[in-house]
Amino acid sequence: MQYQFLGIGYLTWITFLPVLGMAVVLLIPKGNSNAMKWTALAVTVLQLVVAGLIWINFKSALTGINDPSGFQFIEKTKWIDLPGVAWFGHVSINYYLGIDGLSLPMIVLTALISFVGVIASWNINKSHKGYFALYLLLDTGMMGVFVALDMFLFYVFWEIMLLPMYFLIGIWGGPRREYAAIKFFLYTLLGSVLILLVMLALYFSVSVKDPATGQMMHTFDMLAMMNPQNYDPNSLLGGIGTYWRYVAFIALFIGFAIKVPIFPFHTWLPDAHVEAPTAISVILAGVLLKMGTYGLLRISFPIFPDAMLKFAFPLAILGFINIVYGALCAMAQTDFKKIIAYSSISHMGVVLLGIAALNSQGMAGGVFQMFNHGVVTAMLFLIVGVIYDRAHTRGVNDFGGLANQMPVYTGIMTVAFFAAIGLPGLNEFVSELFSYLGAFAAFRWVAIFSSIGIVLTAGYMLWTLQRVFLGQLPDKWKGLPDVNGRELVALVPLMVVVIVLGVFPSIMLHPMNATLNHLVNFVHSFGAGMTAAK
Repeated sequence: MQYQFLGIGYLTWITFLPVLGMAVVLLIPKGNSNAMKWTALAVTVLQLVVAGLIWINFKSALTGINDPSGFQFIEKTKWIDLPGVAWFGHVSINYYLGIDGLSLPMIVLTALISFVGVIASWNINKSHKGYFALYLLLDTGMMGVFVALDMFLFYVFWEIMLLPMYFLIGIWGGPRREYAAIKFFLYTLLGSVLILLVMLALYFSVSVKDPATGQMMHTFDMLAMMNPQNYDPNSLLGGIGTYWRYVAFIALFIGFAIKVPIFPFHTWLPDAHVEAPTAISVILAGVLLKMGTYGLLRISFPIFPDAMLKFAFPLAILGFINIVYGALCAMAQTDFKKIIAYSSISHMGVVLLGIAALNSQGMAGGVFQMFNHGVVTAMLFLIVGVIYDRAHTRGVNDFGGLANQMPVYTGIMTVAFFAAIGLPGLNEFVSELFSYLGAFAAFRWVAIFSSIGIVLTAGYMLWTLQRVFLGQLPDKWKGLPDVNGRELVALVPLMVVVIVLGVFPSIMLHPMNATLNHLVNFVHSFGAGMTAAK
């Protein structure tokens, strides 16, 4: 069944609606900032509606991580076709989109966070045209990453995201915005170069039959790259279980690890978060970090299953380091934003620990944690933005006793904090539970030591809650207003998701289960077979 509107597929609409919105924003007269804001909001609302339609029409039973039959809403057409270009041979690049149970949660998350981010951007006070145009371009880059099935197209979307984020931090950020933006750009660019080199090596190692001519040609098709029979045994990456495949896996891992970020590639994140405006911190933690783990699951695991089996334990160790190190760093901070930034490093370690287990529980927990962390951390950064807009400080020791002054704000923040701790009945409890269960089955002692992070998370979250909301309210904060209607529109939908997924996690788990189970089986069966064939 074709899912189209005006002859254009749903995935194209959800990806490029923001570009249409960007064009409209650029045409609006410079002084009409309200029109720009409402245009951006309308576009993200439409994108959220399309995401809902995709969710409703998604069929959960389809599987096949390396088979087009396992993907839905497929759109495929030739994009670049250059026959016989020097030693490249026939270059054919497709506009190839499709989703499965791994992509679905990410496109819903991206649509939701992009909508919330526009509302959080309402009080941007300079260069509205540039801000909202770049914001919508960023939205397209993020969404494109989660729907692309051609690696060249994936890389284009991956790079599109870099430029607007650089300017959004560097122009609209805090006092050290230029430093933070350049640091983010350089780290991400290093990762992009590594991904590009591996992409080219894969291109020259994989050959498929051209359906038009019957001749063999190289391809950027991700699904073709996942099938061992498509590799030239004499190519750089064609020798199964060889040194170069391991080198390529590590290079890809570093490229994606920078985005997560995984220790020791994490140092750009606290600076970027602290200097970024609230909405961009929400986007950064809510969606961009997930692009790294998504890249591992979509590209690294199924294309290099032999290397994944070899490096599963080191990945679990890195997950443990992220969890404990991030939590300890968060505990040492007095800047509200830095606490949440380092907590993101810790919680993304749970994702890495779960997916490194390579079993159904761990994989489901890891991917579910990607979604849950995106929602909870978006709430937390919005909450920081609310208090900073009023008090113009983020020092947690500067407050105290806000519970009586701002009761609604306190209630929302309490839900977000206890969700981050992993309280039963809220969404992160389920995802962390499955991640640790899977890790315990695969790496018992790593999982046991990683559970220290649960205690540390409770420590710094409750301590922050105590310092900000309990005790004596300083006189200078007695006039602070509670959350307003605009802020509630951003926060309440996220709070509803946190509670609903805590009570009914199957809403999210059911659509992703078949795909993730197939990915686990694929890595084990093909990885073991490829290693045995070495």
